[in-house]
Amino acid sequence: MTGYGRSEQTIQEKVFVVELRSLNGKQFDLLLKLPPQLKPYEFEIRNHLSESMIRGSVECNISIKQNGASRPSAINIDLASAYYKQLKSLADQMEADDAQLLASILRLPEVVAASSEIITETEWQVLKTTLAEAVAMINKHKDDEGEALEKELLLRISNIEKLQTSVMELEPLRKKKIRENLLKLLEEHAVKESVDMNRFEQEMIYYLEKIDLTEEQVRLSNHCSYFRTLLSEKEISKGRKLSFLLQEIGREINTTGSKAYDATIQKCVVEMKDELEKAKEQVLNVL
Repeated sequence: MTGYGRSEQTIQEKVFVVELRSLNGKQFDLLLKLPPQLKPYEFEIRNHLSESMIRGSVECNISIKQNGASRPSAINIDLASAYYKQLKSLADQMEADDAQLLASILRLPEVVAASSEIITETEWQVLKTTLAEAVAMINKHKDDEGEALEKELLLRISNIEKLQTSVMELEPLRKKKIRENLLKLLEEHAVKESVDMNRFEQEMIYYLEKIDLTEEQVRLSNHCSYFRTLLSEKEISKGRKLSFLLQEIGREINTTGSKAYDATIQKCVVEMKDELEKAKEQVLNVL
């Protein structure tokens, strides 16, 4: 899930700044930007971030600023000379002005670098604390987003359950209407005296049992109840289970719609599907 964290700490003349940005993603994908002084610690920093953040597209930018006195630096003379020869030759060929050539070379990567490329153990411990604070901040953002996501998912399940209650209230009336309509058709298209009413009642019972919605509604209630239980568990990785449950909920809703033969129930089914699709969109953000 998305989040932002920033932490800054000072030790002597150095200022350590850690910035973290996270976007939702199925896997942990890290873009890490480090100054040369921290290259020996890159593996440890990556491990800490992967263990603390688990998943998402994460961008981590760590910088070391000089506080107070000018930062000691050194010029890479060999690299500057190589740049100069190539750029001077290019300027001569193009008959271009080379008055600012030296100033341009000094701005090229790695020509001017800090004279000290190694941080002390004490400074590394300060940086680890700074990194941990930034991670804690971004995880707090994720926790807040997770709480909002949980409320949203519970709202969608609650709406499905309310619509299911409406369906079950309509069920007895639906069966009565179907029976009356079949009797009306029988009277219109058959001679009443030639109809075996006992056989008719038997066929009616068989037909109504085939389109009975009770079994689907019981399973739907169980799935919704288990969804709530699973959502409240402390387990971190449950997104796949929740997604699978939503598929099962959708299966029961679809079966209800195919058996309904009632305009009002069909309307409830459409609304239930709408709530289900909203839940499916949100559950993609769950690990």
